[in-house]
Amino acid sequence: MLRGVFATSFLMMSLTTMSHAATPSDPAAQPSSDRWIWLEDLEGKPVMDWVKAHNAVTEKRLEGDPRYQAFYDQALAISGAKDRIPAPHFLGGQIYNFWQDEQHLRGIWRRTSLADYRSAAPRWETVLDVDALGKAEGRSWVYQGSDCLEPEQRLCLVSLSDGGEDAVEVREFDLQTRAFVPGGFHIPRAKQGIAWEDADHLLVATEWTPGDMTGSLYPYIVKRVTRGRPLSEAVEVYRGQKSDLGVFPAVLHDAQGHRLAYVSRAIDFFHQQTLVMAADGKLHALAVPQKVAVAGLVAGQVVFRLDEAWGDLPAGSVATVPLDDLLARPEVLKPRLAWKPAAREALDGISATRDRLLLSVLDNVNGRLLSLAPAVGGGWSEQTLPLPDKMALNFGSADFGSNLTFASAEGFTTPSTLYLVDAAGSAPAEPLKSLPPRFDAAGLVVEQREAVSSDGTAIPYFLVHRKDIALDGSTPVLLNAYGGFQASSTPHYLNTYGKLWLERGGAYALANIRGGGEFGPQWHEAALKTRRQVAYDDFAAVARNLIDSRITSPQRLGIIGGSNGGLLMGVEMTQHPELFGAVVIQVPLLDMIRIGKIAAGASWQGEYGDVEADPEVRAFWEKTSPYHALRKGVTYPEPYIFTTTRDDRVGPQHARKFAARMEELGLPFYFYENTEGGHGSGADIRQSAKTTALWMTYLTQKLMDSPRP
Repeated sequence: MLRGVFATSFLMMSLTTMSHAATPSDPAAQPSSDRWIWLEDLEGKPVMDWVKAHNAVTEKRLEGDPRYQAFYDQALAISGAKDRIPAPHFLGGQIYNFWQDEQHLRGIWRRTSLADYRSAAPRWETVLDVDALGKAEGRSWVYQGSDCLEPEQRLCLVSLSDGGEDAVEVREFDLQTRAFVPGGFHIPRAKQGIAWEDADHLLVATEWTPGDMTGSLYPYIVKRVTRGRPLSEAVEVYRGQKSDLGVFPAVLHDAQGHRLAYVSRAIDFFHQQTLVMAADGKLHALAVPQKVAVAGLVAGQVVFRLDEAWGDLPAGSVATVPLDDLLARPEVLKPRLAWKPAAREALDGISATRDRLLLSVLDNVNGRLLSLAPAVGGGWSEQTLPLPDKMALNFGSADFGSNLTFASAEGFTTPSTLYLVDAAGSAPAEPLKSLPPRFDAAGLVVEQREAVSSDGTAIPYFLVHRKDIALDGSTPVLLNAYGGFQASSTPHYLNTYGKLWLERGGAYALANIRGGGEFGPQWHEAALKTRRQVAYDDFAAVARNLIDSRITSPQRLGIIGGSNGGLLMGVEMTQHPELFGAVVIQVPLLDMIRIGKIAAGASWQGEYGDVEADPEVRAFWEKTSPYHALRKGVTYPEPYIFTTTRDDRVGPQHARKFAARMEELGLPFYFYENTEGGHGSGADIRQSAKTTALWMTYLTQKLMDSPRP
């Protein structure tokens, strides 16, 4: 699975031009079945005029509400608060952090010592000022992370995107001089994968010449780039196929000096072929199932995540193979079980310290952190790390030079606490910093409840509400879910939701529907492709459970979701309009027939199926696709539809066309498209605050101002 290469739930690919899209001045090019195809033109003047006109209507309707400014001010204050926990990252013997606030809208990359980080007011040294860089270069730069050369961790590849898009420009940066390296590595803007091979060589997958991309607009050619030589002289290392999703290089290191270079050839989002640079210096395919992925390297052991069975080892487990054995005979591997899940458990994440394998595990959607040590005979001994129970627990940055790791604990009403943990010891975790409360949680309770779906499956969900809730259907409830790509929806401190929604008397629910990873690979696979209706039935079952329990009523039940969750919202709105009083659809997929022709859509055929090649898939989405399911004369809840122009992952085209189709049918809606922000709410905290204030004003009008049932 590609999560072995990327940590995002949606993979990233390049959106270049929409040459196939017609424009309003070219009506002959428009298929009669899709009169809004011209809105697929990304930034043409007619399209942007349409966007500006619809934005203006939404802004006028919502910004005129006296509550809008309060929502904006509160959202901005929370996102830019000085007393946030600065997320720490071990690097080069120091602690690094990327920080944004009202004085640093695009952010600063900064550092301090671990001893100083422990203090209440660390003394930070700025390494890179992104706002200043953008101003100097006249660019709307957004920092997208860095990759530093092991083991020195001095030279780093810094990724910068224009306005928050996924495509990045990569430049070499020297942490010692705090400057970009003159004449250093520089890879032009693209959706790409890059890994340090050594100080003088990079393994790069990018669009080497126009058209060197797959149908999913990912690179499929990996070349070795040499310091001081032009990109035109890069030497090809591996070439996949244009029919692949994409091909990406990676190089792993451990604290003992072991190194593993490999290439991941993604066949689709979940199936891949892994090729390692073996002892003979050539790439060899690993003898592993296609849903088994390299997930780490620790103490000379290659760690694998199993999303399908590998011999006798069950799906959902973790296995290891000695690096020396893997390099010597990659075609004959003998994996050893490191961990396997119990009935209600699922693997959530994998990390490593100097000689410990770290696993974050979900136990009935509650967190647990494990430290595994190499044992005599090649096995692993397991230890549960001493952290709070019944919380969302996650590993942060881990130190290869020691067995220290950061970890966090939080709950819906419990602010996050950052801990420093010795993964090799038994001492209590050291609490370093805690987030101050952002809202008044007095009188709030958290329940874990269950609804029964259409096939009898129990679907768990969390509900946050006032302890003295009136069971008369009058409580405004905001229901969220994702349900895709084996991504788990877990408890998280509600922060802005708490201040703007819970304090005002609302309740919040989070549904763990199928399609996610809350209960392992099988929970995800149950809702793949044409089986996806079960995920939509799961969500509807949770909504009905909230209504039947008299917690809320249809006129006071709102739903919200983004990306694949935006698709979920579109389906629920069109399949069950009677259940909801408000629908917030964020950066969504909505046209599931043309999905493969918009932005990154072709890459997700492993999740949704291929409408072009599989008649059953096409028949399913012709019936289910929200854009195609809209009907004149149906009383739908008036939705709030949000997207961004710079979203080169999902693309703004889905949201635009859905809104235009509603307008064509005489159906009311709100539409807002931010011109920056990528696949998110905004490129900086002010943009994000406006985004939040708009849809929170909408929800308050629809759900809290509505008559009591």
